[in-house]
Amino acid sequence: MKAARTLRRRPDVVAAVRGGDLNQAMDGEGDPRSASLKEALYWSQIYREISTMEDKVMDRIQQLMAKQSPVARQEVELTNVPVVAAQAEKFHQRLGFWTARVRELE
Repeated sequence: MKAARTLRRRPDVVAAVRGGDLNQAMDGEGDPRSASLKEALYWSQIYREISTMEDKVMDRIQQLMAKQSPVARQEVELTNVPVVAAQAEKFHQRLGFWTARVRELE
């Protein structure tokens, strides 16, 4: 029990869980279903920026992995790649919510 509590408090574990939770909104983010056009445009831009960055991070990881030994590459595939992929998926999905809201309101 104590080990589980310790893991939950670790910043890296908290960040990984938060980053992979598709329903986790950012601080201050409202509900896309009731947002104004101004809010929808704002959050679309924020998620577009983050999505672009996550795509670049994943591309860079792939480039670096190509130069690694098979053992190192396997470890990265088991640890880093799933976390970054989950975060990228979350940001792309949330961008989709906000983009749909912008289209709805325009």
